Amino acid sequence: MSTKLVVLKSGEDVVAGLQEMIVKDSVVGYFLRYPCRVNLYGEKSDSSGNTNTPFQIQLTPWLPLSKDEVIPVPADWVVTIVEPVDKLLDMYQKGIDAHEERKSKAAGSDEQPDASDSD
Repeated sequence: MSTKLVVLKSGEDVVAGLQEMIVKDSVVGYFLRYPCRVNLYGEKSDSSGNTNTPFQIQLTPWLPLSKDEVIPVPADWVVTIVEPVDKLLDMYQKGIDAHEERKSKAAGSDEQPDASDSD
């Protein structure tokens, strides 16, 4: 699964691990693993190309109320798929690594017996 920037029909930019959903040798959709919406903040440049503040990138979970880590998206909702710029790729990967670490710590703490249960 490779990390891609996906533009959806809704106009959202989503960065995610992407895998094709294939049925009978045709791509019918995509599986997005840990999808995050990409938001840009900052000032637009003037006609000469000068800007006071560069754009800032913010990532937020896409479909944050879902328990699913992998979300299927039909192919007709995808406008285009491109390689993310290095800054976005690094930011996304650090976020995913931190999420995986928190998840494994939480799973580890669930397996340890509570101190109040011991005699």
